[in-house]
Amino acid sequence: MSAGTSGAYWSDRALPSTLKHSLLGRYIPQFGGMTGSRDGRVVYLDGYAGEGRYESGLPGSAEIAMRVASKHLSQHGLRWTCFFTERELKSVTRLREIAGIYQKQGVDARVHHGSVGGVMDEVLEAAAGLPLFLFLDPCGLGLPWDRLTQALAARRTAKRWPPTEFLMNFSMVAVRRLGGNARSAKGVEASSERFDEVCGGRWWRDFFPAGQDVAPGADEAVAAEYARRLEEATGMLVRSIPVAKAPHHKPVYHLVYGTWREHGLWVFGDAAARARDQWWQELEVEEEKHEPDALFSTTSLIRPDARALTAAAIPAIADNLEQLLRRHRRPIKLVDHTADVFGDYYGQVTEVAARAAVKHLHEQGRTPSTGVSRNKEKIRDLIVEPAR
Repeated sequence: MSAGTSGAYWSDRALPSTLKHSLLGRYIPQFGGMTGSRDGRVVYLDGYAGEGRYESGLPGSAEIAMRVASKHLSQHGLRWTCFFTERELKSVTRLREIAGIYQKQGVDARVHHGSVGGVMDEVLEAAAGLPLFLFLDPCGLGLPWDRLTQALAARRTAKRWPPTEFLMNFSMVAVRRLGGNARSAKGVEASSERFDEVCGGRWWRDFFPAGQDVAPGADEAVAAEYARRLEEATGMLVRSIPVAKAPHHKPVYHLVYGTWREHGLWVFGDAAARARDQWWQELEVEEEKHEPDALFSTTSLIRPDARALTAAAIPAIADNLEQLLRRHRRPIKLVDHTADVFGDYYGQVTEVAARAAVKHLHEQGRTPSTGVSRNKEKIRDLIVEPAR
């Protein structure tokens, strides 16, 4: 539980956390599987770990990671070294109790009372030569820009090994609050300067000019620019996913993901689409709890139809593929062009849509590739050939 989180936070999981934790639980097992087979070890950091488990019994981010670590150890012999940091002593005490359960199962779970910055050097040392995943989920502002980018730069090599990835919470509530602070004549300059540190400069203030109207979507523009700058500074592939409390609400934060590997980008996008579907399911369940006598829930009326969304995505992805084939004039592997393959549907539809798009192209005579896997190859490894 990071500073500013009340004890009530841990009474039960809120809807925004449903998407976040579903995504984390779906993706990090695959990260470990994809990267840990070489040396049999993975290093993981949860920088704002909280109590580890909600009072309702649902796992928090820390227990989700420990469950994955325990399963990988027992089933595959893959060892995770998990670092968990937490500032609040009460939460640390509870977190250590949860960690103790998994330590008895052989999981290397290390709980630190303090800041994520204070343990980063130890994490980087433990991860020397090994895959590293950073999960940074503060309730307020996160790591200063310099500390984050320096840590990532320390991991960068010409061969992009060992793999390094991160998933972090970029608070949109903070963006809107500090944007108002920057515009106000009575604003607290120290607060704006703290956000300068997080963003790596004063550039974000340009979106909230003092004494002037703020452009529509200024907060989202700041989030997009932050992700762009992070991609530029690290050389990583960075994607940002908005997370809201309910449909048509402003996002409370963006989940910003970074990787040097196209494989990671592909698998993360698929996991995000599946996690989003679970978010809709839990939203509908929550509404039915509060309005049990309603004939139809509002959520059921506005929830996107997954099949309709996929049906709309297939021809769009097929067109993206055809453009790629024309540009490269040679066969392409899907996973090598993840962002270009999915386009606007990245994180919205699962990888099944990509296979269907290849079949769609084939049926129209626009590629000899059938979309049928050979030797049980994964969808992402499908090779698509230009039309002859």
